[in-house]
Amino acid sequence: MNECDIRVGSIVLSTQGRDKGNYFLVVNVSDGYVYLADGGMRRLAAAKKKNVKHVSNSGKSCDVIAKKLLSNQKVFDSEVKSALRQFQQESGE
Repeated sequence: MNECDIRVGSIVLSTQGRDKGNYFLVVNVSDGYVYLADGGMRRLAAAKKKNVKHVSNSGKSCDVIAKKLLSNQKVFDSEVKSALRQFQQESGE
């Protein structure tokens, strides 16, 4: 996967830092940085700013949440947490 393939709604794996090995949902992309949330420890209201080089794209995305984020509709942390849990169950993580 290429760094430019990461967009709002992508599910990424953190490869660097304290949160290494955890999956996150991309809630915003800006100037070489992504803003990540997992709905648990890292909530949407306080998304983690992380360099694009420090995440790995899983190739999967959550289109329903992405559509809501892009149209400025309300997204709940529980939706993000549920989407990530479902992704991890499907991928066997």
